[in-house]
Amino acid sequence: MALEIVVPVFNEQAVLEKSITKLANYLLQEMPSTWQITIADNASTDNTSSIAQRLAEQLPNVIHRRLEVKGRGFALRDAWGASSAKVLAYLDVDLSTDLAALPPLVAPLLSGHSDVSIGTRLGQSSRVSRGPKREFISRSYNFLLRRTMQVRFSDAQCGFKAIRADVAKRILPHIEDNGWFFDTELLIIAERSGLRIHEIPVDWVDDPDSRVDIRQTAVDDLRGLVRVAGSLLKGSIPVQAIYAELGRRPIVAPRRPSFFGQVLRFGLVGGASTIAFALLYLTLQAPFGAQQANFIALLLTAVGNTAANRRFTFGIRGPVRLFTQQFQGLVVFLLAWTITSSSLMILHAVSVDAAPSHELLVLTGANIVATLLRFVLLRAWVFRVGHIAQRGARISPQPVEGPAL
Repeated sequence: MALEIVVPVFNEQAVLEKSITKLANYLLQEMPSTWQITIADNASTDNTSSIAQRLAEQLPNVIHRRLEVKGRGFALRDAWGASSAKVLAYLDVDLSTDLAALPPLVAPLLSGHSDVSIGTRLGQSSRVSRGPKREFISRSYNFLLRRTMQVRFSDAQCGFKAIRADVAKRILPHIEDNGWFFDTELLIIAERSGLRIHEIPVDWVDDPDSRVDIRQTAVDDLRGLVRVAGSLLKGSIPVQAIYAELGRRPIVAPRRPSFFGQVLRFGLVGGASTIAFALLYLTLQAPFGAQQANFIALLLTAVGNTAANRRFTFGIRGPVRLFTQQFQGLVVFLLAWTITSSSLMILHAVSVDAAPSHELLVLTGANIVATLLRFVLLRAWVFRVGHIAQRGARISPQPVEGPAL
């Protein structure tokens, strides 16, 4: 079988029959590959189970699976784990996403071109109808996700995704969440493992009867981000081993910039970071005070500075040592903070009523010193050539035959 589409449901008696009938009719007319619809009923307490069983008896290529545990992640893990299809997908039962996006969603996976495919409501050509509150929450969450986890996919929460079965088999055992964060965790692990994630813009209409607890889901998602970041930092998720087995390697190995090129690029990144620091400091100085504003501004710019220097200055890409290098970058940040905070202490000892402009002038000078120290430490410690080359060689696999490559 080419494609299995899982529709997770919990107490969906009002829309289940209409949605599954519409989906089955669409697939009969528009999907040339072999397919199956699985209604994954996870612990419904209304008539969902009996409706699903009747649909499985009446409609071709529709089956019903009953799971006595709540949670979308549980439903997908159970159904995908039992599937024999080449490509596994799932849709929300309300069919908020236009089904016309389904063939382009699964096509790159059936061909082997991509590993994971997702619909995005945040693309420039996406057409979305939903309230301002949910729009703001969705965009804020995905912005936070991209900035904290350094991922490139744009929409982690759209209920319209597909994955190759061999990739799912390798990733699913490392996903801990069984609720709404399941999608995000899968995508983070996939990208960190060097897998190719294909995005398609979708037309999406919000379901006014959605019973998702937005507040609790947001809290759970933030907890999930912290947990996954910690797992990646500790190395408990074997992204390097998955990369060695399934990851998409560059056709041509990237060349590391020359020393002169590194100095030039580091200067550009440092200049941008200094401007960002100054703007943040002036914004935060009044509500937080000089020392606190200095710490917060340095912390925010340090994360962006390390990421920019990693890729732009030193030409390093891929998941190898990503979080270790971010941690080392924070150590460098603490040294820079020590230098700048000491300069503030000296200024205030000399002039108790120093103006914010004088504070900024002293901090700028201290930042220049800290920037020189940062370059030396980044080049000699965080991104040193020998360690990276040795670590990269350690995970470089021999060519493997099969569709995964």
